[in-house]
Amino acid sequence: QVQLVESGGGLVQAGGSLSLSCAASGGTFRDYSMGWFRQAPGKEREFVAAISWIPGSTYYANSVKGRFSISRDNAKKATYLQMNSLQPEDTAVYYCAADPEIRRSVVAARYFGVWGQGTLVTVSS
Repeated sequence: QVQLVESGGGLVQAGGSLSLSCAASGGTFRDYSMGWFRQAPGKEREFVAAISWIPGSTYYANSVKGRFSISRDNAKKATYLQMNSLQPEDTAVYYCAADPEIRRSVVAARYFGVWGQGTLVTVSS
């Protein structure tokens, strides 16, 4: 069973950048699709970005497209989320997630069932 630990959250001014990291242990990392989700205060958790185990396949929520970039390093068993042009509405706890089924042919938010503990990102105006 894969386990996930996020890092890299913090406080940043609007327009700034942050990079989140997610370290995985257990399982065969290269065979899992990985994702990032976020939950703002008083709101439900929402999908942010995902990267398939298939090279080159990435997916983004419309709200972050063009500003955020997801990547992975299979050798390091890590997933990253580069966040640029951050806005106060990006303030949330960000969670790394994994699809526990190896080499699933599709990527969908409902399949992400393994979660990290979350890291807080606060964007000040």
